[in-house]
Amino acid sequence: MDPIVITLAFGLGFLASRVDLPPLVGYLVAGLALHLLGFEPGPMIQTLSDMGVTLLLFTIGLKLKVRSLLRPEVWAGATLHMAFTVAIFGGALFALSTTGLTLLSSLDLRAALVLGFGLSFSSTVFAVKILEESKRSGSLNGRTAIGVLIVQDIVAVLFLTASTGKLPSLWAFALLAALPVARLVFLRLLDRMGHGELQVLFGFFLALAAGAAAFDAVGLKPDLGALIMGMLLAPHPRAGEMADSLLNIKDLLLVGFFLDIGLSGLPGASGWIMALALVLVVPLKAAGFLALFTRFRLKARTAFITSANLANYSEFGLIVCSLSASAGWIDREWLVIMAIALSLSFITAAPLNRNADRLFSGWRDTLKRLETRQRHPEEEAYERGPWQIGIVGMGRVGTGAYDTFRERFGDIILGIDFSATKVDAHLEQGRSVIEADVADPDFWRRLPMPDGTLKLLVLTLPSLEAQLFIARQAREFGYAGEIAAVAFFDDEVEALRAAGVDTAFNIYGEAGSGLAAHVCDTVEFCVVPGRPPAA
Repeated sequence: MDPIVITLAFGLGFLASRVDLPPLVGYLVAGLALHLLGFEPGPMIQTLSDMGVTLLLFTIGLKLKVRSLLRPEVWAGATLHMAFTVAIFGGALFALSTTGLTLLSSLDLRAALVLGFGLSFSSTVFAVKILEESKRSGSLNGRTAIGVLIVQDIVAVLFLTASTGKLPSLWAFALLAALPVARLVFLRLLDRMGHGELQVLFGFFLALAAGAAAFDAVGLKPDLGALIMGMLLAPHPRAGEMADSLLNIKDLLLVGFFLDIGLSGLPGASGWIMALALVLVVPLKAAGFLALFTRFRLKARTAFITSANLANYSEFGLIVCSLSASAGWIDREWLVIMAIALSLSFITAAPLNRNADRLFSGWRDTLKRLETRQRHPEEEAYERGPWQIGIVGMGRVGTGAYDTFRERFGDIILGIDFSATKVDAHLEQGRSVIEADVADPDFWRRLPMPDGTLKLLVLTLPSLEAQLFIARQAREFGYAGEIAAVAFFDDEVEALRAAGVDTAFNIYGEAGSGLAAHVCDTVEFCVVPGRPPAA
């Protein structure tokens, strides 16, 4: 790749991160700058883009449970929202075509509805990146957002297949029939796989060869193959580990995707006006999701944050428009307009998602009016108990802390996590764990704090931003006990203390001393003559 491309991508990505925007916004701007400098999207960038999206869908599949797509708020919410968006956006564009505006005058009803269909999609790449950064993929809002995106992707695949007239070959039925057998083979291989580069290479093989290439060979959508291959392996205990091992590589490859969007070009003056107009109506799209999710009994906060995850346009919209332009249904200038609208929607959605908790706190009283009286099964109120220690985040660190505290103090520890899967696993192992979102102000309103029951709150979340927000929320709602938190870098320790955390434990910095203490407790060599071994 050209050094100028790498330099611009890194430089603008770094600047975006400094102003509290996701680096992907910088990559988009880098692509636009490269276009102005005369660069064309070469085969290498296109290859990186395709591989990044394929790996993204594979890792989504690794974390996806099929039953999550069967929930009404997912399949019904996605399909109803798409129908409303096509009708409203498409109808508005067709109505505007009668005004005589040059760009819109050539639109007939079919073209307007196709554009509305393209605008109905939300970006899988953007939403998953946001959810990964906030570590909320396993929460109810994360699972709902990803489920809606998967349903949208399936609709897109059906549309692309029907509109191109390209039917899968007869071998497609043989491939689909062979999937259960292939799944057993791949699960056995994963059992015997190590934790190093071979596991990463196996992930590449599953996503790009066994999934994408095999589906493409029989006339099916390659990305759908990668998604299905991930879903087949999702029940395996090491599926999450494989997804984590591919994380950095996938993120690096996705730089090519965002550069490719920016390199698609710039529209004329009327195109810019239309692109800006499309971005200005994104809040209507988000409002539609908010209204639907609350009708399906989600709490206002969950519905609001999920709607923020989906408040953007999608790369699939570009694909739909590209195919429609090739078929002569719309003018090719709409491709550039859609690309600009997509880029701008990412830029506006980034701060919206970063500040969703604060925004909801400000609009809470208004948004709570949208809630139904009946609660979603996963958001029913929890019972209070005599808990004195609360552990937020029941991953490996939180589980280890829980077991140590319980061994020392007894059954006065409450584990808290927003992943239903994790909660169920802990309950089966006899731990007291509830599913709750501690970033929700309602959680703190129900927590038994005024009587002083809760003495210690331990934060073991991997996201610094989440821990800072939770610490501030706890103090704001009257929690006067001790707060402890994990950190991964020295500067995070200072930030946590400034937010009200009493003690912060640097996992990497303390790992060596923890190892030494463990060795001295268990190895005879550490026993000093004349001094009894450590208890």
